[in-house]
Amino acid sequence: MDALYLVVPCYNEEAVLPETARVLKEKMRALMESGRISRKSRIVFVNDGSKDRTWELIVQLHRSDPLFQGIRLSRNKGHQNALLAGLMTVRESCDMAISLDADLQDDVDAIDEMVEKYREGCDIVYGVRSARQTDTAFKRKTAETFYKLLRFLGADIVYNHADYRLMSRRALDALEGFSEVNLFLRGLVPMLGYKTGTVYYARKERFAGESKYPLKKMISFALEGITSLSVKPLRMITSLGAMIFLVSILMLAYFLIRHFTGHTITGWTSTVVSIWAIGGLQLLSMGVIGEYIGKIYLETKHRPKFIIETYLEDEINPRPSSREMN
Repeated sequence: MDALYLVVPCYNEEAVLPETARVLKEKMRALMESGRISRKSRIVFVNDGSKDRTWELIVQLHRSDPLFQGIRLSRNKGHQNALLAGLMTVRESCDMAISLDADLQDDVDAIDEMVEKYREGCDIVYGVRSARQTDTAFKRKTAETFYKLLRFLGADIVYNHADYRLMSRRALDALEGFSEVNLFLRGLVPMLGYKTGTVYYARKERFAGESKYPLKKMISFALEGITSLSVKPLRMITSLGAMIFLVSILMLAYFLIRHFTGHTITGWTSTVVSIWAIGGLQLLSMGVIGEYIGKIYLETKHRPKFIIETYLEDEINPRPSSREMN
């Protein structure tokens, strides 16, 4: 019988964590009693440098029930790194792992179908939102635009899929081979190429607490995804430069004709507009190129993606750990 590990990144989730633990425990116990997963299965909370009582609650849960495990990162490293830390830590102990958020917006009942898809031979099972009614109109439109933009730029991502997914141990081992520091798991996982399945679910309202993705973080996350998965923006700059060069050739011919026909009156408006337009395009192009150079700079340093300070396994007492992943 296969062991299932649930990996749940947590950042300041004090308000929602007790309810999340209760709901996930009920689901795991039901799966164990029905014989669909091993009793060695576990729920692993990854504390991503929380400033509230999140880690204290994780320790209490671990001491009250060995079903719960905890990973404490040495500092806040962001959702994607925290998620990767959990997956890479449990991959040697589990047969399959499911990643989900701590806010209970991901329907836990979809776990049953994910496990069934795994038993049918799928190494990766994506949890895909069937609708986005719980999102505001602004968030819904921006999210849909984000997915469409990534696809337009050539990124292979699953539409309306966040980070609610099942991965087999084989898929986790393959994911470990991706060494980039600039993480965007939604784009990396489809690159693995194993057999995949899809489970649709309705996104719920957040049980408690506040969203960890305000507009500023959403924009940053979108830029991370675009620059991590596609070089098409650089090619667009090249195409734009070629177009401007062709226009300049046509304008040169036009001005020479004006000169030889005696119409040499200088146009103030056209001059100013041309200067501002070309200057703006140059700055924009430099910014895009700089973004990619910055990514290269970070990659060449080979800094660890995360450092684990403590890993609460099946024993009651916390065990310090200095595990790093490059």
